[in-house]
Amino acid sequence: MATIYEVSKLAGVSLATVSRVMNNNANVSDATRKKVTLAMEELGYRPNSIAQSLASNCSNSAGLLVSELKGPFYGPMMSGIENTLRNQGKHVIITAGHSDAEREQQGIEFLISRNCDALILHVEAISDEYLIKLSKGKTPFVLLNRYIEELADRCIILDNTKGGYLATKYIIESGHKEIAYISGPLWKKDAQERLNGHKQALDEFAIKFDENNLFEGDFVEESGYEGFATLYKNNPAFTALVCANDEMATGAMVSAREHGIQLPSQLSIIGYDNVFFTRHVYPPLSTINYPIDEMGKVAAQWVLSHVYQKSVHPIQTLFEPELVIRQSVVKPLTSS
Repeated sequence: MATIYEVSKLAGVSLATVSRVMNNNANVSDATRKKVTLAMEELGYRPNSIAQSLASNCSNSAGLLVSELKGPFYGPMMSGIENTLRNQGKHVIITAGHSDAEREQQGIEFLISRNCDALILHVEAISDEYLIKLSKGKTPFVLLNRYIEELADRCIILDNTKGGYLATKYIIESGHKEIAYISGPLWKKDAQERLNGHKQALDEFAIKFDENNLFEGDFVEESGYEGFATLYKNNPAFTALVCANDEMATGAMVSAREHGIQLPSQLSIIGYDNVFFTRHVYPPLSTINYPIDEMGKVAAQWVLSHVYQKSVHPIQTLFEPELVIRQSVVKPLTSS
């Protein structure tokens, strides 16, 4: 493999000049830049990107830490981030934290060790205190789906309480009073907020919240399946089911059919996220739109603006959920 010394010798310039060319330093004449470039091409020389980043203090890469690499939710987010940064000549290094504080911290430390210019973090388990301390370090970062008051200017969030409220309000306005709920893991802030929104809607319409109509899931399809079976065994009278995400809603739909229930005539179901498959299940699933792809793009724009001094649109930190009406919610067969 060719070395920078061979490039220097063939081009007839100093090592420092070769380094300036590789780092796109403006203080190099076009003629000298061309000589170095031709020498690199002739020798098949490829610069060591890690060495370059150490020399220039810029790696042209951002680190992305997400909770999971699987599932329909994270793909659009990662794609939005990668496309936005790639269009500006930047790359993304991705790792997962799996909603575990130790693994999230390991992921952050790994990305910093790769000399990433900035981090985009979708973290759930790591403490606010750790992130506040991290903000005082050398590597800037932006948070997705996480709000910390001390870091408010770098938190890009959805109003999850409003989303939970909109879902249940629509169910009630469709004529339902016996309503069950499958939540996400209640140690997670977004799951708590969606449940709080659900309770707000019930309270607004003078419907008492019943703990027997609550099942705590974990945002995956299997817990929706199990959740419906458990709720139906405890109280088969409910006519509507609100689920804290679309994956659990589809699991609940399968379970309901296995119990001989016709959808949506005997049971209305609404989800949350508006992932791609909600249009294709039967009946097509009413849900709450979570614009995670747009939020990912905004996080990338934050990096472009704060780290690379690129001109971008004003950064939107708070996103609003929207009700998406399809065919999975209808008026109950009997209304009291």
